[in-house]
Amino acid sequence: MTLAPKGRAMPHAPEGRAMTHAPEGRAVTAVLPDADAGIPTAVPLDRAYDADRLATEALALREFTWRAQRAYGQDGLASEATIDWRILSLRSPGGDPGRTDPGGAGLLPHADTPYLAHTPYIAEVLAGIPAPLRAVRLMALGAGARCHEHRDGKCGYPWGAMRLHVPVITNPGAVVVIGGEERHWDAGRLWFGDFDRLHYVRNDGDEARVHLVIDVGLTPELLALFPEDFRDRLPWRDVLYAQPPKPLGQADLDALTCAFDMPAAFPDWSEEDDGTPRPDVPGSVRVADGRPVLCGGDGEPLFALVHIGSGEFRFEGWTEERTVQIDPGEPGPCARFRVRRGTSLTEYVRPVRPLQEDAR
Repeated sequence: MTLAPKGRAMPHAPEGRAMTHAPEGRAVTAVLPDADAGIPTAVPLDRAYDADRLATEALALREFTWRAQRAYGQDGLASEATIDWRILSLRSPGGDPGRTDPGGAGLLPHADTPYLAHTPYIAEVLAGIPAPLRAVRLMALGAGARCHEHRDGKCGYPWGAMRLHVPVITNPGAVVVIGGEERHWDAGRLWFGDFDRLHYVRNDGDEARVHLVIDVGLTPELLALFPEDFRDRLPWRDVLYAQPPKPLGQADLDALTCAFDMPAAFPDWSEEDDGTPRPDVPGSVRVADGRPVLCGGDGEPLFALVHIGSGEFRFEGWTEERTVQIDPGEPGPCARFRVRRGTSLTEYVRPVRPLQEDAR
C-alpha cells in the first residue's frame, strides 16, 4: 500500500466545551468556565530579529508566484480567499510549494518547500524557535484589505498548537484585532496571538503588510519566551505539550496490525465531539512505507501515525489532542482512542481483531 494524501476538515471548534472519561467510553460534554479570562489576547515573546534582513529576503521572493490564501477543512481545501491575501509557503504538508493552507492531520509530514532555500536568514530565525515546526508561511495582506472575523479552530495551548507571527513588512495602518483588542505589531518581533478567539486582520496602509506566520507544537522552552505576566495567568494544568517521536522496530510494527470498530467522530480531527451517539465505523491499523497508518473500513489510508511513546500514536501533522493506542493487555487486546483538551480527556475503548478477518 502506497500513501496518498486525503483531504480532511478544519471547522471551528465550539467554545467552553470539554470531554470527560465515561466507563463505556462514550463522550460526555461539560461546560467549563472561561479559562481564558484574564489571559492577554496577544503578547510579544523574548525574540527580536533584524527587520531589514527579513524584509530584504521577503522582497527578493516577489519573482515567485504568491498564491491566494486557502483554508484546509475536513472535506479538503476550501475555495480561495476573495480578498487580496497572498501566501508563499516556506514549510507545508509534504513540502508542497503550492499549498497555502496550514495543513492538519493527514498522511504527509510538514517539510521545507524549495522557497526556504532562498531565505537563509529566515531559516536561521526558524531554527532558533524552541518548538517543533509545522507550517511556515509568508502572508501578504494587500493595501485596504480586511479578512472576516473568525476563529482558527483548535489553535492554542489546550490543544498543543501555537501560531506565532513575525511582522516583516508593515505600516501603522496594519493591525491585528483579537477579542476586540486592536494592536499594531512592530516589524522584527516574535508575537503570539490567541487566534482561537474571534479575530481579524486589517491593512489600512498604502502598501502590503507581510507577516511570517509560524505554526509550532508547544514546548516548555517556547513558553519560557512568554512574558512573566502571561505565564503567571496561564492555567498550566491545561497546557498540552508536544512529545518527540519515538522509534519503532519491525516487531513493533507487526504487532500493531489489526482491525476494529472505532468511534465515528474520532477521524473528524478538527471537530469537537458534542456527545451525540453515532454508530461506530470500521477501521484498522496497517503498515505502509514502513509506517503505521490508521485506515478506514475499506483499507483507505486516513492518517499516518507517529509514535509518542508507550504504544500511543498521534496523527501525522497534528498534536497529541487526538491519539490511538493498541493495547495488547488483559482482559484482551483493545484499541484506546483518546481525545484531549488540556486536562480534559475522553477515552473510547474498542476490542481489536486480526486484520485478516476484515480482508476481502
